[in-house]
Amino acid sequence: MILIGMFDSPFVRRVAVSMKLLGIPFEHRNWSVGRDFERIRAYNPLGRVPTLVLDDGEALIESAAILDYLDDISGPGRALIAHSGPERRAALRLMAIASGAAEKGVAQVYEGVFRPAEKRHEPWVERCRAQMHGALAELERACASVGATQWLIGGRMTQADITTTCVFTFLTAALALTPDSAPYPELRAHAARCEALPEFSSTRAVFSPPASRA
Repeated sequence: MILIGMFDSPFVRRVAVSMKLLGIPFEHRNWSVGRDFERIRAYNPLGRVPTLVLDDGEALIESAAILDYLDDISGPGRALIAHSGPERRAALRLMAIASGAAEKGVAQVYEGVFRPAEKRHEPWVERCRAQMHGALAELERACASVGATQWLIGGRMTQADITTTCVFTFLTAALALTPDSAPYPELRAHAARCEALPEFSSTRAVFSPPASRA
């Protein structure tokens, strides 16, 4: 399989981490949606990442659909999201909150990079900032509720842990979130535990301009 996209995107990275945890080999094409837009469009008409090209040439787009496929081929015993029930709903809820935080963070980055200073609308940026911090506060509460040595759902690593960590690491780098400006001690500790694992450390990237993501 071929995974297209740069690891500075939390959505590309959560797919890569998941594939490594599931033992699914892949070739990584470190393509930017800015520099490599037309090459990506050959596989994905939207020109977005992540895109996963299967062995038979079929291309899957959007990280949620890709993660669903990876769980399907891995089987219920190894899947990173429960097949049904309360644990599945809990994981999907946390993933939605984390993904929403990432989207609001990207909006802030784009506003600063692509829009001229005189055309930026600070009330809208502040709204995005408030939404992002609201999501991070909820993830902080989730991390605090399970203690220092446990995973977020069901006592094992799930996609909730992966997505939360990839998003928080991205936001910390992209928006320079420091412990003073964004304390979240439980969330920081949880992300640090995940980032120490080889599946995470091997996919960590230096943050690059947002033209490399979409």
